[in-house]
Amino acid sequence: MLRFLQSIFRRGTKGGAVPASLVNKAIERAVDGTDPWIRAVFAYKKKLRPAVMHAIDHVVTLVDGTGPVLPLDLQSYDTNPNLRTYFVTASEMADFLEREPNLVQMRGQSASLQHGATALLLMEKRERLTLGASLSGDVVLRDVPQVTVSFEAHRLMDLNDSEEETRYQLKRRAYDHLLRIALGRITEMKTKRGTLEKHRTLLSSKLSLLQRGGFGFDPRSGGETDVAGLEKRLADIEAQLLAMGKDDKMLEVYLGVVADVLGRAEEYLWVGTETLVVDRMGIKRKEAGADAREVTFDVLCDAEGRKLVASLVNIPA
Repeated sequence: MLRFLQSIFRRGTKGGAVPASLVNKAIERAVDGTDPWIRAVFAYKKKLRPAVMHAIDHVVTLVDGTGPVLPLDLQSYDTNPNLRTYFVTASEMADFLEREPNLVQMRGQSASLQHGATALLLMEKRERLTLGASLSGDVVLRDVPQVTVSFEAHRLMDLNDSEEETRYQLKRRAYDHLLRIALGRITEMKTKRGTLEKHRTLLSSKLSLLQRGGFGFDPRSGGETDVAGLEKRLADIEAQLLAMGKDDKMLEVYLGVVADVLGRAEEYLWVGTETLVVDRMGIKRKEAGADAREVTFDVLCDAEGRKLVASLVNIPA
């Protein structure tokens, strides 16, 4: 499966240039990754094809537009503002390079890392409001509100001995991430539908009893006799179920969810940029200066609210 995705995601590939056989496999991966029952929908491949090709184009542009590659090298720490921002000290960075699980595993393989490696570095940016001291001319002000910025939960993904291989795997990962979002939407829809159907069954039973004069569902409360209220609640549930789709049309609805996510991939997964000015203590400043550096970095975002600082990095031999 990875091999065919690499064939699709070769550098410079555009959707129109992808062989039909590979697009078909990408469609099948989309179905397998969401709801295999979608295959029962008439002409499901034809209906998914434009969305899949759009997603392929987006993923290629997304990953190939990431860069430049940051040298994750202790010798570069003092001179590289991004490294000094991502890691509080050179010792913290050295500890990360020593303990990062993927790097540890790669070092254990024969001939690994002798020519260096490339990976995606992911981090979580945290901002916290604190009280600190600040200079105003020659006056030291106490308990001044300050925002401290830290980068946490560092991890490497898709570590390989070549940048090209890393980019291939990141494109596969991005495509699968879109499928995971679609699966989440389908699962939520199924859960909501199941809850509504259970509620509808309960209300229908109550309404039937009330209409037959069988009051007293809860003897302690004297029973429920509001037939009109029950009918309205039941009608609301029926309307919600109808809006979601009829029973025999739900697979079409699920296919539509997959097509929507892949067909509007840029709205579900994207990379933005952020510029930050921080001093040596990690305190956010308005302007760069002798004691405050300006850094710009990529932020990987998705429609579910995830925001991760992301950088392609090269680990030297």
